[in-house]
Amino acid sequence: VAPAGWSFDPTDWWVEEHGLIMSTPEPLPRKSVNKETKEIIPEKQYVVTGDREITTVLTVRDDGTWELEKGSLYDVTHLPCRSAAYRGDTCAPMNANLKDFPVKPGAEMPVINGCAKQDYAVLFVLGEVV
Repeated sequence: VAPAGWSFDPTDWWVEEHGLIMSTPEPLPRKSVNKETKEIIPEKQYVVTGDREITTVLTVRDDGTWELEKGSLYDVTHLPCRSAAYRGDTCAPMNANLKDFPVKPGAEMPVINGCAKQDYAVLFVLGEVV
C-alpha cells in the first residue's frame, strides 16, 4: 500500500512522465442529475483546458463517447504531462529503463518489456457544468 493509501496492482499499473508509479486515475462520471426534476441525464459536462490557448466544455456520455465544444484533444492536452497504463502477467516495473524518463512533452510513454501499454493524455478539469 502506497503512503497515499492506494494499492499497487502488479498486473495493471500506471506511470507518469517522470517514471514514477502513480495511482490509477478514476474515470470521470458519465451521468448527471437535473437538480430541479431529479432526472438522471446520460451525460455530464466538464470545463477542461490544457493550460494553453483553449478552455472548452467536454461532454462525456454514458456510453463512453465524448466530444469537445471547440478545439481538439490536442488543444486541451497539457503537453508536459504524460501517463500510461502498463498491463500484463509478465509486466513488471523492474523492466523499465530509467534512462527513458523523463518523457519529452508530447512524446509517447516508453515501451516496457513484457507490458502492453496504453498512453493517456492529461488535461485539467476546472469544474462541472451545472
